[in-house]
Amino acid sequence: MMEKMIFGRYIPVESILHKMDPRTKLLIVILFICIVFLANNPITYSLLAVFTFLAIFLSNIPPKFLFNGLKFLLFLVIFTFLLHIFFTKQGAVIFEFGWFKIYEDGLRQAIFISLRFTFLILVASLLTLTTTPIEITDGIETLLNPLKKMRFPVHELALMMSIALRFIPTLMDETDKIMKAQMARGVDFSSGSLKQRAKAVVPLLIPLFISSFKRAEELAIAMEARGYRGGEGRTKYRLLKMGSSDFFAFFVMIALLVLLILLRS
Repeated sequence: MMEKMIFGRYIPVESILHKMDPRTKLLIVILFICIVFLANNPITYSLLAVFTFLAIFLSNIPPKFLFNGLKFLLFLVIFTFLLHIFFTKQGAVIFEFGWFKIYEDGLRQAIFISLRFTFLILVASLLTLTTTPIEITDGIETLLNPLKKMRFPVHELALMMSIALRFIPTLMDETDKIMKAQMARGVDFSSGSLKQRAKAVVPLLIPLFISSFKRAEELAIAMEARGYRGGEGRTKYRLLKMGSSDFFAFFVMIALLVLLILLRS
């Protein structure tokens, strides 16, 4: 399960994306989430596909590893696709079998929304795969720095988000260990009725919650032992600095935004 989970994981390889400033990557992901909704025809979706696969290529992360890690989200994409196929009844009927009909607009929306969802997942995954939790924390804290004037706990918020991302693969690994231990004791998670499967999950959830609280307590004690008292007065060992690749990335995003606006139907 640990090998199949990529959210929250950092892959230490040499690439252009790894060397970019974390603030740049955070802003690009936010901008991409906004502009992806501008696409509404094959040309604009093709531009999004080119941008997404170019980002994957520049990350030096094997595409096979990336797509294998996202297999567990495939059912969401399929569910989204089928949802539009069944409930979007606009345009000409292109297929009919008894009561079941596929409409032209329904098929188009199913393909476009599924692609949009896939692009969002891939680009968001690249953020954590190419950026360490510490860099994400520093980037978020720097971007939200103006809110400190309003006494907003910027440092604490950034730290919580970073810890949450970091502990996703850890908890998945813990879940895998508990499942194997329960299966060795005769618990069956894959067969039986829905009610029986729900009951089988209870022996999994209880030790997982206990382990999670224990890890949280150990982390709090470790931070307190090292003198952590919040972000007030703290200095940084690594100073963030944007380079030429960061400015080029912003230029690419602006160009993508302009093209999507000009080419949308």
